[in-house]
Amino acid sequence: MGLLTGKTALVTGATRGIGRAIALKYASEGADVAFTYRSQHEAAQSLVAEIEAMGVRAKAYTSDAASFEDAHKVVEDVKAEFGKIDVLVNNAGITKDGLMMRMDEAQWDAVIDTNLKSAFNFIHACTPIMARQRGGSIISMSSVVGVSGNAGQCNYSASKAGLIGLTKSIAKEMGPRGIRANCIAPGFIATDMTGALPENVRQEWEKQIPMRRGGTPEDVANVALFLASDLAGYVTGQVINCCGGMNC
Repeated sequence: MGLLTGKTALVTGATRGIGRAIALKYASEGADVAFTYRSQHEAAQSLVAEIEAMGVRAKAYTSDAASFEDAHKVVEDVKAEFGKIDVLVNNAGITKDGLMMRMDEAQWDAVIDTNLKSAFNFIHACTPIMARQRGGSIISMSSVVGVSGNAGQCNYSASKAGLIGLTKSIAKEMGPRGIRANCIAPGFIATDMTGALPENVRQEWEKQIPMRRGGTPEDVANVALFLASDLAGYVTGQVINCCGGMNC
């Protein structure tokens, strides 16, 4: 038996990078996995097949995570299909970087809506289900820049810092119902998002990391596995840095 055998997890934005690694890790530990995506249909179907090959159930749902109505519809459909939701991973996220003086309103709104409002949407939809179950784990993907800030990323940093405040508040509100809420704050992780950076920028990032390497999506997925499992049964309201020591 795996650490998540008998559990159902919902992961937002799971067709690539960290979300994909978490979905696969959960499936490998026995969880049925529902996940959302916005436009990458082929990648979504490939992930469904990969998960089902592990002997668990999987289903992909098209969703605009920033839409309150979409989020509630997805959660209703997942509950109808799987019967319950034990774990919610708020992973959907984008960047639209730029210096404050050059950033327009659309850049700000898009990042806040996708990264922060989406978490509110899915938490709002899932907590009644988890409350009736008298248990659940909510994991939101923050960032080290949500803790320390970063020049040129005021919108992204604000969205990730907002997730921390949201998580700590949910932990206090929902703890009496047996629902835990935690954040993971990844550092420099090798994904499509960081892969778009110039080589000299990546090298400078790595120099700041005590472990002298970027992290992998699997590194983050391992932390997400712990927080989803009963091993973390007394862990709530926390921000766990997964950054190779760059934010220690």
